[in-house]
Amino acid sequence: MKKHIYDEKNGLSYTLHGDYYLPGLVLNEEEPTYGKYGMLRKQYLKEYRPARYQCLLLTGKLTEHLNQIDRDAREQVEMLMKQMAEEQSVTETLKIRDQMKWVGLMNNIRTSAEKNVLKEIVYI
Repeated sequence: MKKHIYDEKNGLSYTLHGDYYLPGLVLNEEEPTYGKYGMLRKQYLKEYRPARYQCLLLTGKLTEHLNQIDRDAREQVEMLMKQMAEEQSVTETLKIRDQMKWVGLMNNIRTSAEKNVLKEIVYI
């Protein structure tokens, strides 16, 4: 029996220990750094897509994936907020004139933008 084998199907290397081949997994010691949308995506993958989560985790691509989702989601939210604010005439002039109305409208815009992004990017 070979001491080391490589499985092309899952991209993992295995080492013979006694009668068993054990995967050559390495624990990543660095603390993952991803934001709100990355954490939401991670939770979604764990609960609803466990096979995909395990695959990303075992290949060491989970943090990279979560960071990419987080970046994409933040950019999309910002872009949608700008577009929606323009459509609803929420301007700096309104902010100066009626601050409470501006805050309320911007909160509604942010909520709508995040709802769309969560549905289209995070929870797929």
